[in-house]
Amino acid sequence: MSANNSIHSNHEPVRNEYLDQVREQQQRVEVDLKARKMVAQVQAPMGGRARALAVAAPREIPGNAVDVRITGFWRWKTVVVPPNAYVVHTRRGHAQPLHIGLGVSFRFNPATDSFLVVPGAMQTILINAHCICRELQGLLVQGYVQWIIEDFATAYKKLDFTDAEEPMRVVNVQLREQAEAAIKDKVATMSIDAVLSDKQPIIEELTARLRHVAEGLGGGDKGLGLRIVTVQVKEAVVSSGRLWESLQKPFRAERERVARLATLETEEAIAHREQEVEQARERMRLESEGELSMLRARKEAEAYDREQAEHLRRRQREEEDARKLAVEHQQTALQNAELEKARLAVEAELAKLKQEVEAAQRKRQALAAIDVLDTERAAANRQARAELELQDDRERILNGRTPANLQARLVELLPAIAEKLPQPQELRSVSIGGAAGAQEGQALTTLVRQMLVLAGALKPETPERRES
Repeated sequence: MSANNSIHSNHEPVRNEYLDQVREQQQRVEVDLKARKMVAQVQAPMGGRARALAVAAPREIPGNAVDVRITGFWRWKTVVVPPNAYVVHTRRGHAQPLHIGLGVSFRFNPATDSFLVVPGAMQTILINAHCICRELQGLLVQGYVQWIIEDFATAYKKLDFTDAEEPMRVVNVQLREQAEAAIKDKVATMSIDAVLSDKQPIIEELTARLRHVAEGLGGGDKGLGLRIVTVQVKEAVVSSGRLWESLQKPFRAERERVARLATLETEEAIAHREQEVEQARERMRLESEGELSMLRARKEAEAYDREQAEHLRRRQREEEDARKLAVEHQQTALQNAELEKARLAVEAELAKLKQEVEAAQRKRQALAAIDVLDTERAAANRQARAELELQDDRERILNGRTPANLQARLVELLPAIAEKLPQPQELRSVSIGGAAGAQEGQALTTLVRQMLVLAGALKPETPERRES
């Protein structure tokens, strides 16, 4: 199944992009031409209506490709023909036209007259002929033919110009068909290479045939009264994309061969040059390495000689320094012994002096400590004596107080004691009498006892006391 699909895919026609582009271009040209005709047709009636407002009763033939104006009214009208248009005017009862020529205006009676107006400008016919060449291959030949009316007296009798919108349409179609037939006949006798490379035979054959039809054989035969201005073939395109690629392959292969040979020659020359450069580079490298080896050996020998001389010099210098160092060590040892002897003597003297100083210092410290102890004892004795005297004075003062003084002092302190006591919750009365006795000692004892009772009464009651 896959093999069949691959076969079908191989035989599918290849899209000819160039052919599509040529066709699209041709379609754009035809659309542009038709668009310009439509604009002309739209603008012509607008111009005619504008002129109808300016001139008394002018009228324009509706749909005609030539701008023809008809002025006047009823049977007294005038047909105004532009200077670049052919016209033929006939009247009932007359075998020959009354007026015929280019840009001829005339009186016109609609009841008995008739006229035909044809553009006199050069016409262009676009040709797309699908042909088969001698190798039975499809070709699209594109060209154009330009023609013009040469003898209108002959042309209006043999050709159809009755199309109101485009009088030349039928004539163009007829000439196009004849041109395509002539191109197909000529291409059928030519090879595909000849058609693609030389289009002059096609142009000559097409020109001869069209002139034979349009202009006649000469002499009295005027043909169709037309003259062929020019015939050109623009393009000859191969319809098959695969065939077009096959035709291009020999040239492309030849170009590729030439390009490949040029590339090989260039690569060979480059390789040869690279080999020469590499040899020269290698030769220079070897020479440089030899010179560097000789220079390196010479430098190493010089360095070895310098190292040996430096080593010998260092050994001699080390031996000399060792001898000097030994002498200096010996001298230093003798000096150290003398210094040690002197140091020991000095240290003995210093130790002796130090002992004497320490003994004197301990003696001074002991005397100072004794003096401090004596001073402290004297101060303590004085303080004790003062305290004893103060205690004696206090006892003497206390003993000298009378009960009256004590009561007066107590009375002075009562307000302060009352402020510091808690707020009483109940009032109790305690009587303090003067019947304590005749003696002052008993009165003081009674006063103290009453004060204690008062203090006990002022104390708040505890739950235990309340329960009791």
